[in-house]
Amino acid sequence: MTSAFEEQLRAVSLRVTRPRLAVLAALRDHPHVDTDTVIDLVRTDHPTVSHQAVYDVLRALTDTGLVRRIQPAGATARYEMRVRDNHHHVVCRWCGAIADVDCAAGHAPCLTASDDHGFVIDEAEVVYWGACPDCLPRSEGTR
Repeated sequence: MTSAFEEQLRAVSLRVTRPRLAVLAALRDHPHVDTDTVIDLVRTDHPTVSHQAVYDVLRALTDTGLVRRIQPAGATARYEMRVRDNHHHVVCRWCGAIADVDCAAGHAPCLTASDDHGFVIDEAEVVYWGACPDCLPRSEGTR
């Protein structure tokens, strides 16, 4: 029986390999993780997978659009499988936690720029910054 991950890989003309399947599983179960975390997660079940293999897999998955790479200002790059829906992120200034935020209202209103300068806009990046519930008590004294 073919898994959904195998079908996704084949749909973008990528060979089905254990490292690719392991990276996809790690990102499905742990969205918004950095490369080192992906490596650790993959190596839990596949200890012989190299760092370079994971880097190569992340690049291939990102290049084909199966995975999205996000990098809020001042933070390390993170990866997620939620793609092609123009969602945004909220980032904790203290611990770096990241969560998804859907577009504010309607059908992607954030794609309507006040002046598009002749560009055809197909995506917008919005990052909200603040304190997550765990860090909120720590942040109270900094306001």
